Amino acid sequence: MSKINFFHGLINSLFDKPIKRRPFNFFSEKKQPLSSKDIIENVACAKGEVSALEYAELLMQHCEKLNDKDLINFFKLIRDNFEISTSELYEAIDQYKVDSNSENLITFMKLSEPKRREIFRRCNGISKGTIRLVNLRKRLLGLLKKNPELNAVDYDLVYLFKNWFNRGFLILRPINWETPAHILEKIIAYEAVHEINSWDELRLRLAPKDRRCFAFFHPAMQDEPIIFVEVALMNNIPSKIKDVLEEERQLIEPHEANVAVFYSISNCQKGLSGISFGNFLIKQVANDLKLEFNNIKEFVTLSPVPGLRNWIKYKDPKFELTLEKLKKSEQFIKIKPSLMRYAGDYFLNSDRSDGMPNDPVARFHLGNGASLEQINYLGDTSLNGLNLSGGLMVNYLYDLDKVEENHESFISENKINISKNAKKDLIQYAKDN
Repeated sequence: MSKINFFHGLINSLFDKPIKRRPFNFFSEKKQPLSSKDIIENVACAKGEVSALEYAELLMQHCEKLNDKDLINFFKLIRDNFEISTSELYEAIDQYKVDSNSENLITFMKLSEPKRREIFRRCNGISKGTIRLVNLRKRLLGLLKKNPELNAVDYDLVYLFKNWFNRGFLILRPINWETPAHILEKIIAYEAVHEINSWDELRLRLAPKDRRCFAFFHPAMQDEPIIFVEVALMNNIPSKIKDVLEEERQLIEPHEANVAVFYSISNCQKGLSGISFGNFLIKQVANDLKLEFNNIKEFVTLSPVPGLRNWIKYKDPKFELTLEKLKKSEQFIKIKPSLMRYAGDYFLNSDRSDGMPNDPVARFHLGNGASLEQINYLGDTSLNGLNLSGGLMVNYLYDLDKVEENHESFISENKINISKNAKKDLIQYAKDN
């Protein structure tokens, strides 16, 4: 066994703790099935590690069988009955005011945390507990809109996930045509930007020597990818997604490429929504590619503008009706000045209360320290591209020497780092109209 395989096996053993099942007499003695409250309290009150894991397994099995209505009641139960004890917390605060020693501080910190977090921690210790909790939160997210009172439970899960999924635990793996089929099937299923319709299409993205794909994995989730990015090694910054995905194209040697293009980034786990992985992924992949190919000088994305059409619909419903009548990409050529004018307003002027860019992809890349490099009209002429953004695509540039500086100016000043050419394109149409 290689040292690497041994190391991975060791890590996996730390995170995946199978339960040695043994019968508990007091389970069989109960004639009536345990209620949700009974099971939760058993997990919360268990003193020994073995009994805590046994009860946690029962709790997860119970949750996984609940329909949406009963699951809502479960979440309400764990929210209302396993909250912070304000009386105990006030007493701890008073004790700390009298004597600010470490013991009183630790007591205060323990009591300031909702009791349900420890229940979730115990559930994380069972076999495949992490992915099961991620899937549980996926269901919770679907219930929050009509049940906002459950946001506190969601906050607790996010708080725990941010600790469990910190960068130190993430493992970067290349995905290629030699990757096991069960993982490749998940890449097809999770692709969220440019749909993969067949194994042949997947092969075109993974097998050629000038294409790369990388994914983050977590030891507790084994072969479940968390997020992946697809990369094209090219000689020029592309303005159309067709130039990246077309089957009949000129292959180039990786050592001859001077541009690395991140053309698709897909989050795989809906239960981890709101936890950022893409910023670590892009920067690590860019640095790794730079070390492998010193000829690559530019790292850019070819990104969609998914919020543009919805924003136009809100801003100018009449113009959106005009867009809805256009079914072919050629028809969008005539309305370029108008659409670009809206694009300029969309990118350069925020309608959000926090002053961040209107577009979610722009917020992501600019927040990572990239700059808006190029506006590409009719960059994506697929039906999906036309419906979401009128075919508009943009390139974000990752200058590895400036990403930290760009990130700081964006976060502290809401400053959009944009190239002169891109800004000129956007302002030009605003003036012409």
